[in-house]
Amino acid sequence: MARQSRTGLDEVFTALADPTRRAILAQLVEGEACVGELAEPHNMSLAAISRHVRVLESAGLMERTKQGRNIVCRFNGTPLDEAFGWLAHYTRLWEHKLDALGAFLEDET
Repeated sequence: MARQSRTGLDEVFTALADPTRRAILAQLVEGEACVGELAEPHNMSLAAISRHVRVLESAGLMERTKQGRNIVCRFNGTPLDEAFGWLAHYTRLWEHKLDALGAFLEDET
């Protein structure tokens, strides 16, 4: 069986699965930062942070631009819209099921 190609949603959830990448996004929500600034709170090399940055950029969750000798990173929340929509669908589904279970249990008492 051939493996399906990854979707943007897959890449977003893969990027969000790592706590370091979530921390980087939290930094970027506060404002743009250079790769070196993103590395400061983490005990890892610039090369390791750069790998995390590439995953986030591939998922579309951040953008990089070169300003002189610095690479500046900015948060981009647009890909989260699809993730929120996907989660909202299942939230509504489970709320409906739990409401039905609650009604059933009330009827039994």
